[in-house]
Amino acid sequence: MSSILNVVHQNIEQSLKNSYITTLTLAMTIDDNGHSKNFNEVGKQLIESSPNIDAIELVPGGVIKYVYPLEGNEAVVNYNILDPLKKNKSALKAIELRKMYYAGPVELKQGGLGIIGRFPVFKANKFWGFCAVVIRFDTFLESSGIKAFSKDKYYFQFSKTDTDTGKEEFFLPNKKNFRKRTHLTVSFPEGDWKLYLITTNNYYLIKQLTPIAILAIVLSLICGLFTTSLLKRPSELQRLVHSQALRLMKSEIKFKYIFEQAAIGIAHIDSNSSTFIEANERFCQMLGYETNEISKMDYMMITHPNDLENDFKKMRLLKRGVIREFGLEKRFFHKDGNIVWASVTITPLWSVGEKPTSHIGIIEDITDKKEAQDRIKRSEKRFKSLFNNSPIPLWEEDFSEVKNYLSELDLIDASKEYVENYFKNNRDVVLNCLTMVKVIDVNNMCLALHSVKDKNILKGKLSTIFDEEGIPIFTKQLIAITQRQNHITGDSQVRLLDNEHRHIHFRWSVVPEYEGTLERVLVSTEDITERKNSEEVILKSQQKIESLINTIDGIVWEGDPNTYDFTFISHKVEDILGYTPEEWLDSPSFWINHVHPDDREWVIEYFSRYTYEKRQHDSEYRMIRKDGEIVWLRDIVSVVVENDIAVNLRGIMIDITKAKMAELELNNTLHLVTEQNKRLLNFSYIVSHNLRSHTSNIQSISNLIESADTDEEREEMIQLLKSVSSVLNETMNNLNEVVTIQTNINLIIEPLNLNKYIVKTLDVLREQILKNDVIIKNEVNNDIEVKYNPAYLESILLNFISNAIRYGHPDRQTVIDLRSYQEEGKTVLEITDNGIGIDLEKNGEKLFGMYKTFTNHGEARGIGLFISKNQIDAMGGRVVVKSALGEGTTFKIYFR
Repeated sequence: MSSILNVVHQNIEQSLKNSYITTLTLAMTIDDNGHSKNFNEVGKQLIESSPNIDAIELVPGGVIKYVYPLEGNEAVVNYNILDPLKKNKSALKAIELRKMYYAGPVELKQGGLGIIGRFPVFKANKFWGFCAVVIRFDTFLESSGIKAFSKDKYYFQFSKTDTDTGKEEFFLPNKKNFRKRTHLTVSFPEGDWKLYLITTNNYYLIKQLTPIAILAIVLSLICGLFTTSLLKRPSELQRLVHSQALRLMKSEIKFKYIFEQAAIGIAHIDSNSSTFIEANERFCQMLGYETNEISKMDYMMITHPNDLENDFKKMRLLKRGVIREFGLEKRFFHKDGNIVWASVTITPLWSVGEKPTSHIGIIEDITDKKEAQDRIKRSEKRFKSLFNNSPIPLWEEDFSEVKNYLSELDLIDASKEYVENYFKNNRDVVLNCLTMVKVIDVNNMCLALHSVKDKNILKGKLSTIFDEEGIPIFTKQLIAITQRQNHITGDSQVRLLDNEHRHIHFRWSVVPEYEGTLERVLVSTEDITERKNSEEVILKSQQKIESLINTIDGIVWEGDPNTYDFTFISHKVEDILGYTPEEWLDSPSFWINHVHPDDREWVIEYFSRYTYEKRQHDSEYRMIRKDGEIVWLRDIVSVVVENDIAVNLRGIMIDITKAKMAELELNNTLHLVTEQNKRLLNFSYIVSHNLRSHTSNIQSISNLIESADTDEEREEMIQLLKSVSSVLNETMNNLNEVVTIQTNINLIIEPLNLNKYIVKTLDVLREQILKNDVIIKNEVNNDIEVKYNPAYLESILLNFISNAIRYGHPDRQTVIDLRSYQEEGKTVLEITDNGIGIDLEKNGEKLFGMYKTFTNHGEARGIGLFISKNQIDAMGGRVVVKSALGEGTTFKIYFR
């Protein structure tokens, strides 16, 4: 069983080696730009020379771009094996291991079960992609020899272990549990595989202990086979020679191809004359020569003189057999005269004890690497100079022991709150950590700060510098380590060696590439003692100023002239407007948002204009208190100008609500007196005009009565006198009603359903509506209410609707529309008719005058609109009219 398993194991190992050589050869076809040269031609040769491989692939960036043969494998072209959604663990493992790794057996996209070997390719230490081979599982089993063995006594089982779950999956028939059977196993780490050889019957070994006769027969057969093998030996040797010659030819083809297409320089050199026997294209490109030019040169002609002695020394050792190969870094001359640095590996092509003939040189261009190293050295030198001569004190410290100690305490990655409490309750841990910090180096400013001349005085343990006042800031550094922070800053106090205490601003930074160990930490400690003292003086001064500002009976503020974002506001704002300074400053647009909506637009325009003109300004506007009340403010603003640019606004807001309310009350009183005077003047005009007319008529009739000659004339005059008296009485009643409206200040006002009163009015006018065939369209909603005097509302509706009926157009049916809506925050009743209309250009100013009529209608008295207008005014509303002669009229009554 061991022999059988060993044969299969060697066959599989050989197959895997062939696959590795194939992918390596394929990788050498990829140039520095990441492109493959002659893929199909090379692929054909590789497939023909490796019958155990079914296909080869180039997978740049994880996407399959090249496949040979393409026929039958079209389905895999452009397939992204590194797609995050596919979670291709085997591909990722190959990248991680940086060596060839086999996936499968898996279901292939082109169909069937197969094994995929992927070799990761890196260019300039960056992942380029994969070179891959595809081996169908049947081909794999065939080349391994598993199928060639009889299954009577033994059978094979092939498995793969999932590295994540540890679960073992089997791929050959007869998967039942064989653990209790006799079995042997070998492992293949390149694919995490196991191959088992299992007995079909655990007792067959006993049965094979056959009698001596059977053993004799077996020995006879062996002798016969041995004799036969001796007779067949010449032909087998000939076949072996032919096979070896074929392999040698294929090997030479592979070597030739590798030599010519390699991505690094390869040269075949005569070991005695140092002339070039052969050089590949990459080596010629590296030095700028053509192939025919290189063949006429020797190794010394292109080598830098300073490197020749080392070359000769190594070659002498190689020729004497002291060493079998050597490598070195040296300089070559490019054809254009520039220096090319290269890493050279020399391998002899003669066996030990033979006379030196030729050798192979593997040359890799490391010019960029050398330049980078040179830049690093210069950078290190410059950094050292900057470190030592920095105007800020710098410390280079080692926190590695501290990190290990904190890790042992399980504080790394613990929550910040837990760590803070732990250090607070375990002060000894902080002190232990302080003794573990090593001071590696300090710069000259550190020496000056501590007034010492020798760095060794400050080197060593940090605990010699930190005292009680420095413990909090050191604790902050420890917390940063547990949270894996690499940079922290802060202010602290330190004790100098002369026991003087100084304020410092420190910056604690882990040097890049040492984040894992914390072996190098750079700490800068800027002396800010003078600044701290100045800040303390300034703070006290600011506190005095702020205290003075808060005693002023007004809101002192400061803000941005462009955005009106307040940067400061005094505490008086809480007394006047109810908002805290924090609430005000939290929102950039707080002031604009809390200016009264009716004032907001003009206030912003006013501020913007005066700020643009860089002039001090003074304005009065309203703001909304926190409790919803309206506060009048007087805002006196100064514009701070620097270089002819407004850079700041400073102002004081004074509460003028009481004064403003008194002013508004005075204005209202003045307005009321003015209106009363106007009405009184109008009333006196009406009285003087109308009563004078009536009294004149009475006087004239009285004179006629006295001069009447007959009783009939006297009776006629008396009747005429009664008529005039009746009209005078009606006039007096009208005047009395007007006086009542204008002087009644104790009107009963209550919520009234507007539609209900309209319906009531229409019922009163029902006879006129039917008589005049009027169409009423009442579109007023049932839920509209107005706060009004009931008698005034009835009178207003009766006057306007009856007028619309009375002055209907004779040539068309009268239609009256009533509707209600909200406008400017007030309820509006709109009454529209299609009657005779009014000439507003001619009669607009006297439309609501007493006894003013504009038609020849017999019932026109000129009192209804006058009384309604007075009632509307008395209720704080207004009436608007639109009309066109011959088309109709619309009255809009605004309720307060």
